[in-house]
Amino acid sequence: MSMMNFLARRIIYSVFVLLGLSIVIFIIARIMPGDPARVALGARAPQWVVDRLREHMHLNDSLVVQYGYWLRDAVQGDFGLSLVTQRPVTTDIIEFFPASLELVLLSGLLSAVGGIGLGIVSARYKDTWIDNAVRLFSYTGIVTPSFVFAIFFILIFGWILKWFPIIGRVSEQVAMPPLITGLVTVDALLAGQFSTFIDALRHLILPALALAMGSIAQEARITRSTMADNLSKDYIASARALGVSEGDIMRRFLLKPSLIPTVSILGLDIASTFSIAFLVELIFNWPGLARYGMQAMLHKDLNAISAVILVLGAVFITVNIIVDIIVAQLDPRIRLSTARSE
Repeated sequence: MSMMNFLARRIIYSVFVLLGLSIVIFIIARIMPGDPARVALGARAPQWVVDRLREHMHLNDSLVVQYGYWLRDAVQGDFGLSLVTQRPVTTDIIEFFPASLELVLLSGLLSAVGGIGLGIVSARYKDTWIDNAVRLFSYTGIVTPSFVFAIFFILIFGWILKWFPIIGRVSEQVAMPPLITGLVTVDALLAGQFSTFIDALRHLILPALALAMGSIAQEARITRSTMADNLSKDYIASARALGVSEGDIMRRFLLKPSLIPTVSILGLDIASTFSIAFLVELIFNWPGLARYGMQAMLHKDLNAISAVILVLGAVFITVNIIVDIIVAQLDPRIRLSTARSE
């Protein structure tokens, strides 16, 4: 029951966070130089057409009234038309968000498995050449931007070795599966199109790995540091004195408490990947939300910018709630403190 109360409080707080974010987005969009109606219609549009659009967009009213109308439409899922695609922004979000979600999910999986795995190996063989190699990889991965990895992977694995495709979500000769979730791999499995699933997965690997490299390096460094620090704790010395093997110490006593900071950082990395993936999506011609948001910024598409930022805010909030639940399961002290606060 205490966990349910905790989730209810977090959801209520999240509503106020999104409300505050919407206010900030709206104010910034309205104080930016230029008339939104003129920007939407172009420089050659007659003034009477601009005036009619200003009236339709309630730009002649006060900011409070404008925000009220904007919030009403946003709650109903209406963010207006996009200047880039000339379609409703909601339609664009529904189309582009699943592509980014699919990319980020695989990237997060690679980050978790690769980062935690390398961190465990590095801590297990502390101060050996294996540890030094992992630490060198960690420092290199942290300072290298994801688009550099993307270009490197295209040249090596796409162009020279020709192991993986480098453009789009599926090959031209492969039929897209029926639209169910928007995730091509999931839709292909649900439709029984296993050849399409394999092709879509091969298209996913290089961009997802490029996005995951920095996170893998970060999680490996944090996991290694935390495990190395916990190895000097008294309860580990007691376990060794009782004759517990090093493997059991790693699995039963060391891994779980050492994962708490790793999971926290991993959650933030996964959420931030949505917003920093635009260069990787551009390089691989991936029709994702980050690329769409960057195009909206370059064209001063205020409706699309507002919608993308709100979606990213909701993603951050959702990921943080999930991370809090996972950390509470890993650390009993957090569950006890939550229960005592009820």
